[in-house]
Amino acid sequence: MEDVLICLTASHRNASFDLLERLSIGAPTAASRLVTDSDVLDGAVVLATCNRFEAYLDIAGDDRDSAVSATVDAVAAASDLSPTELRDSVRVLGGKDVVQHLFAVSSGLESVVVGETEISGQVRRSLEDARSNGTTTSDLERLFQEAAHTSRGVKTRTRIGAAGRSLVRLGLQLASSRVTDWARTRVLLVGTGSYAATTIAALRDRGAVHIQVFSPSGRASWFAAKHDLVAARDLRQAIGGSDVVITCTSTEVPVVAPADLDDGVRRIVIDLGLPRNVDPAAAGVDGVELLDLETISIHAPINELNAESEARAMVDDAVSRFRAQALEQSTTPALVAFRKHVFDILDDEIDRAKRRDGDAASVEQTERALRHLVGVLLHRPSVRARELGRAGRGEEFVGAIDALFGVQPAPEAELPSPVVPLAERTAPGRDDVDRADEADAS
Repeated sequence: MEDVLICLTASHRNASFDLLERLSIGAPTAASRLVTDSDVLDGAVVLATCNRFEAYLDIAGDDRDSAVSATVDAVAAASDLSPTELRDSVRVLGGKDVVQHLFAVSSGLESVVVGETEISGQVRRSLEDARSNGTTTSDLERLFQEAAHTSRGVKTRTRIGAAGRSLVRLGLQLASSRVTDWARTRVLLVGTGSYAATTIAALRDRGAVHIQVFSPSGRASWFAAKHDLVAARDLRQAIGGSDVVITCTSTEVPVVAPADLDDGVRRIVIDLGLPRNVDPAAAGVDGVELLDLETISIHAPINELNAESEARAMVDDAVSRFRAQALEQSTTPALVAFRKHVFDILDDEIDRAKRRDGDAASVEQTERALRHLVGVLLHRPSVRARELGRAGRGEEFVGAIDALFGVQPAPEAELPSPVVPLAERTAPGRDDVDRADEADAS
């Protein structure tokens, strides 16, 4: 596992929001071409959100440098970036670090606001997109399914969700220091996606009742009827009648320009979109206070250390289990080949017994005894193979059966998967996913 999977990652910690904004548009479109046009990659899962870019790669062979270069070139071209600019902004992870990183990301431990719930849904959808594009592999499937399993366990068994708040709620909290009474505040919501639904719930929790919605795509009437809002037909007019404007739409160009905002009128504009929904120059309009993702991230609250420590300990345990399972499976191809070798010999002996002895009852008794004997003899080598695998000494078992019996593992593509899909497991606690997991900036 650790020899073939690598990760390219850039986030709010080490990259500008402008670069992440470009990646959020271009990177997902590069995934399918990345695999089909490259001889060095078997698979790729690309995650691009409002504050991070991740490319998880299954390398065809061990040429890590070529895989990184091919990925950087493809993603940079799709995102209108220079390869040098992108390469300078990403970290490259391999081995155990790939597993550790994805499990922590999926559990909300690497987000702008630690413990936010949106990221686990975004990770899940990145795998679904890879499946649709035909770019996932069995190793990537196992990695992402276990990451989902881990994030559910963290969510249900720790209070990490209380350690941080979603970007929506954090943005509203920052705005609340300027809003005296949400019940009297006129709010305009620009956008009708799942993130908009999360925003409405957060607004109503604070007592907001005067909410209009505008949709650049013309869905305002439908969305307003569904959520008991007022649909706005003209954006400029709706902004003029609002005290707070919140944008969260997936448009690739700003929908709110400085000219849409009246000079000298006190107004709070919260831009939750990525790409930006509000022209940054709007911050220069007299009376306008612009809270965008970059501003909100600066005010992310201090972590509740106990909850985060508990969550990280759970992630560490999950990583150890995953790696132990992967190491144990390293001997599976050799063990399958060895068992096939032994049972082929057994079947030949049984066939000879049937030809020598016409007594069906006697042959059946002999066959039963031989199969039992072979099962007993194979038990200890099977156990030992798993033990050696977990200890990182799987090559000793492979070498031993080759030296003693001339048996070598079959290519992996010819082997049935020895792993029960993690999606079929029952996670500890409730297995459902919070609604907020479905929310994203689009």
